[in-house]
Order: sequence, then structure tokens, then C-alpha cells
Amino acid sequence: MTTFRLERLNREFLREISLLLQSRIKNAQVHAAVLTQVDCSKDLSHAKVFFTTLDPAEKEPTLKALQDVAGLLRSCLGKQMRLRKIPELHFYYDMTEERARSVEALLDSLRSKEAPTPPGKTEAS
Repeated sequence: MTTFRLERLNREFLREISLLLQSRIKNAQVHAAVLTQVDCSKDLSHAKVFFTTLDPAEKEPTLKALQDVAGLLRSCLGKQMRLRKIPELHFYYDMTEERARSVEALLDSLRSKEAPTPPGKTEAS
């Protein structure tokens, strides 16, 4: 269970990391990432940063580029935020959208199959 303070810090980290990726990082591959969520540990030692990309083929190169700039991002966060401890950033690809697409495709396939009519009944009756 996350506390109100931890939720607020997660939102603040998400905002600050997004701004840093747009303004301070010059790597073009990093700009393909769309950050979706930050989940900090209770002691602020680690932070999971979830991202997605518009093109699923860019997932691996974007993850590598984000891992390469994690130290620089942490350093910049330390200068901008007034916290005693800045967490280590760990980047993960967010699979939520892909799971949602597969569930939606499954539901569409179930809708497209017509329900069999019981024997002895016609569709008009």
C-alpha cells in the first residue's frame, strides 16, 4: 500500500524525468519513449520507471538508450529536487497496452462468432 507522500513523489518523478528527457538529453532514441508510470520503493532506494513506444519495434533500442542515461537523469534529479535520497532508476517496458489490445482482439473474435440458434427456433420468432 502506497502512502499519499509516495504517490505524490511518484507523480513528481514522472513529471521531472519526462521534462529532463525532452530538454536535457540529446539522444534521439530516448525521445521515442513515452513514460507511463513511476513506482518508487518505500525507502526511495529504487524506482521502476515504466515506458512505452509508439512503434513496438523500437522497444529494445529505447530501453538500452534509457539505461545508458539513467545515471545522468539521477544526477539531474538530485540537483532539481529537494530530497535527501534520489532513487536508482530502473526502466521497464510497459506491457499494459499490448495486453489490452490482445484482450480487445479476443473480445472482438467472440463477438464476431454468431451464437447458435437453439433447435426448433427461427431467428424471426
